Amino acid sequence: MVYTVCMTRAEKAKNYFLQGYNCTQAVVLAFADVIGMDEETILKCVSPFGGGMGRLREVCGTVSGMFFVLGALRGYAAPKDTASKTRLYAEVQELAGKFREENGSIVCRELLGVGGAEPPVPEARTAQYYKKRPCPDLCACAAGILAEKLGLNEG
Repeated sequence: MVYTVCMTRAEKAKNYFLQGYNCTQAVVLAFADVIGMDEETILKCVSPFGGGMGRLREVCGTVSGMFFVLGALRGYAAPKDTASKTRLYAEVQELAGKFREENGSIVCRELLGVGGAEPPVPEARTAQYYKKRPCPDLCACAAGILAEKLGLNEG
């Protein structure tokens, strides 16, 4: 993974996607330094969420990435901790609302303008792939929203 230290988290997320990581991996990797997990564990844990959950084209992987980071930092562990659960769910809904406001949806297929589930084989990352996909910019958007929410210094 190659990035410049002075990049914002949004730029890092976009750069990670352009290196070939899936959308969720790209967003979460941009926050690896603050969530207390090593990069290999992060990459494995969030790998199924790319493509709107394994190319099901459901919730955008960038949004899932925001939620993963939020859970790692502010999640709850006690099943009866209703106050923490309520607080976390409110933050999830806030993040989703901001992403939806900026992009029109949080659903992968709607963001890409495609149908439902697609074959599980990922597309080759070619110049043509990047021309037709908003994914790099969606990675940047999600990471920027999350960095702002968490009050993290950009850069």
